[in-house]
Amino acid sequence: MAASDTLGNESPLTRESVELLQTLIRNECVNDGTDETGHETRNADVLRQVLEGAGLDVQTWEPVPDRASIVARIEGSDPDAPSICLMGHTDVVPVNPDGWSNDPFGGELIDGEIWGRGAVDMLNLTSSMAVAVRHLADTNFRPKGDVIFFGVADEEAGSTVGARWFADNEPDAIRSDYVLTESGGLHFGDSEAPNIVMNVGEKGIEWRRITVRGTPGHGSRPFRSDNALVRAAAVVQRLADYRPTPRFHELWRPQVESLGLDEETTRQLLDPDAINDFLDEFPIASAAGHLWSCTHATFSPNVVDVPHVQKTNIIPDEVVLEIDIRTLPGEGPENVDAHLRAALGDELFGVVEHETVISETSTMSPVDTPLWESMQRATAKRFPTSSLAPHLIVGFTDSRITREMGAVSYGAGLFSPSLDPFSYSDRFHGHDERIDVESMALSTQFFIDVVKDLQER
Repeated sequence: MAASDTLGNESPLTRESVELLQTLIRNECVNDGTDETGHETRNADVLRQVLEGAGLDVQTWEPVPDRASIVARIEGSDPDAPSICLMGHTDVVPVNPDGWSNDPFGGELIDGEIWGRGAVDMLNLTSSMAVAVRHLADTNFRPKGDVIFFGVADEEAGSTVGARWFADNEPDAIRSDYVLTESGGLHFGDSEAPNIVMNVGEKGIEWRRITVRGTPGHGSRPFRSDNALVRAAAVVQRLADYRPTPRFHELWRPQVESLGLDEETTRQLLDPDAINDFLDEFPIASAAGHLWSCTHATFSPNVVDVPHVQKTNIIPDEVVLEIDIRTLPGEGPENVDAHLRAALGDELFGVVEHETVISETSTMSPVDTPLWESMQRATAKRFPTSSLAPHLIVGFTDSRITREMGAVSYGAGLFSPSLDPFSYSDRFHGHDERIDVESMALSTQFFIDVVKDLQER
């Protein structure tokens, strides 16, 4: 069903945001981590068409073929005034269509929701940002500082040909004082006076490749064999069973208090001696998983590979595991090594090989900034009794790179109060990803209001 058939009562800005989101979804810019995938040039071309007609300075860069990123700029009148960048990535993760109720690349509008891979991560916000910047240009908005739109490739696989490439090769194209990206704007607590979450920090990344070796042999003689797959299974199981000590970062208490939970639940979540057992019994598995990840280093064995041809009747001599490890503030590679030794035990840790794939520490931005104040005022225009709540997220975004470049970076947006935060979070990289039209409308107006408030004061 086309958006134009069901959006008759929506504002032109909302219609534009929804239709752009549908197009970006349908372009299938799936990034599996190899240079040959992503094809973000498709979405960069669409975004160029949206933006260049408004007289904006629009440029694209293509570090490798078909992996383009786009930058559009409204030049400010005062070179000393703070600049702001709205940064949205244009790639999406792979999908198993068998688990979906609808076509994951159909971009269909069904019962007020847009369905498709990327609808929440993060093509919804990328679309809203682009439409917001186009609107500002169309209405002859003249900011004091530069306003930048950055449609960036490769966020889903570590940013090598996206934000990291720009930081290393074209930093001035995206350099700004402030950055907004994914993904804040969810409502928690009392509906009469909601806490609206904005993300000010994120956990670190320590992706590791673990190679397990054995001795090849005939599959008919497994007794006392040196089977690399059996040893790899032990590694996976120990990592899955590992329970590190909880650690509470500086945002944990205000983060818990912003959730609006009952007194006993709040007490248990703030007690390092009680939180593990409490989360074991917590009735909502997705919420328990999120709260655990907020307070623990996590180890997720997600990929297994046999590097050479393998048959059923050959005992494997090499198995490679890829482990997604996320670290808390203050933890680095040496802490990860200690965790792995504790999880695997000396007998396994000493016989497997470790290789670092990505290593980046946790980052965080302060909240005592003019941008935070502008976000609060923009949010209050729609929800006058709301308060902003700073959270640390458990995934990574390109904010880690813009913070390294000196920017204050927040994950921001504004979503419908009817959108359940935990079911929304489950849609990231999951089945049946979708976003509601009301949230698209709120986020688009939010970005317009934030930019205008920041630049007009």
